[in-house]
Amino acid sequence: MKKLGLNVALSAAVALTLSVSVTSAMAQIKVGVSVSATGPAASLGIPEKNTFALLPKEIAGQKVEYIVLDDATDTTTAVKNARKLVTEDKVDLLVGSTTTPNSLAMSDVAAESGTPLISMAASASLVEPVDAKRHWIFKSPQNDSHMASAIVAHMADAGVKTVGFIGFSDAYGEGWYREFAKFADIRKIKIVANERFSRPDTSVTGQVLKILSANPDAVLIAGAGTPAALPQKTLKERGYKGKIYQTHGVANNDFLRVCGKDCEGTFLPAGPLLVAEQLPDSNPVKKSAMAYRAAYEKAYGVGSVSTFGGHAWDAGQLLAAATPAALKKGKPGTKEFRAALRDGIEAIKNLPVSHGIVNMSPTDHVGYDQRSRVMVEVVGGKWKLLGAAK
Repeated sequence: MKKLGLNVALSAAVALTLSVSVTSAMAQIKVGVSVSATGPAASLGIPEKNTFALLPKEIAGQKVEYIVLDDATDTTTAVKNARKLVTEDKVDLLVGSTTTPNSLAMSDVAAESGTPLISMAASASLVEPVDAKRHWIFKSPQNDSHMASAIVAHMADAGVKTVGFIGFSDAYGEGWYREFAKFADIRKIKIVANERFSRPDTSVTGQVLKILSANPDAVLIAGAGTPAALPQKTLKERGYKGKIYQTHGVANNDFLRVCGKDCEGTFLPAGPLLVAEQLPDSNPVKKSAMAYRAAYEKAYGVGSVSTFGGHAWDAGQLLAAATPAALKKGKPGTKEFRAALRDGIEAIKNLPVSHGIVNMSPTDHVGYDQRSRVMVEVVGGKWKLLGAAK
C-alpha cells in the first residue's frame, strides 16, 4: 500500500509538473515578426531584425517569445509569414513589415484573425481611416503625411515654386505623391513633373531627363533605403543644380554610403532618433531616443544605430505599455487577450519612444505630433540637425 501510495504521489507530482509547464507555455506572450531582412529593403529590415534581440523577454511577469521571419521584401512571402505566425504559432501580436506594400498585405491577415498588428512602414493609408480592418492596425513610424507637410514648409521658406517628383512605383511612392501634392497645393507649389521607378531598377535616366526638361526649383525623391540613391546620383550626373529632398525612408548610414558625395546638401524630415545627440537636453524625445541608441550600439557597435531599428524598438515599447492591462482581461494565446492587447495599444497616452511621444486614440493609430520630426541636411557625409520641422 505504501508503494502504491508513493506511486500515486509521484504520478500526481509529475502531472502537476506537466500542468505547470503547459500552463506556463500557454501563458507565454508570442510576438510574430515579419521583416525585410533581405531584398531591396534590407538596409531597413536588418536593424529592425537586430532590435528584436534587444527587447525584454519578460513583461509584467509573463515570458515573451519573439518569432522573427524574413519576407525578402516580397509581398507574397509577407502574407505567408503572417498566416504561419497566426495559424501555426498562434501569436498574440503581429509586427511588420518593413515596407508599405508588405504591411498592407499583412493587414488583411491581422484583421481576418483578430490579431493586432504594428506596422513599421510609413504610409498613412495603413491606418487611415480607422475602419473595421484598420481597427486592428497600428504603426510605429511617422505617417508620410507628417513628413510631407514638413518638406513643403521647408520648400516654401526656401522660395521653392516648382517641384519635380519621382517615387517608387508602389504604395510607398503613391502614398507620398498623394500627401505631398495635397500640402504643395495649399502652399501654391506647382508639381511640374511626376515620375516613378521600381525598387530593383538599375537606371532612371529616362525619368530624370523628363524632370530636367521641366526645370523645377527642387526635386523630391520618394524612395526608401539604398534604392532611393539612384535618382539622386542620376540627377547629379546630369548636372541638376536645384534643391533635392528625400523622405525619412532614407534615414540610415547605408544610404549615405551608397549615395556618397552626391547626397551633399540633401534635405529631409526624420525622426529625432537620427540626430539624438544633437538635440537640446530640453527636447522631450532625447532621453528615450538616446536610451535606444545606447542599447543598440552596446550590442552592435558605435555608430551602428538606425532610425529603422528604432521603429522595431518602439513597437516593443507599445507592447510593454499595453500588456499589463491586457493581462487583466485575458490569458496570452486567447482571443480575449488579443482583443485586450489591441484595446491597450489604442489607449496609450504620453508614452515616450525613440521617435516621439505617443498618444493613441480610436481615430489615431500612430499617435505622433510635431515632436516626432525634425529637419536635417546631409553635410560632410553626416546628418546635421537643422531644427524642429514646421
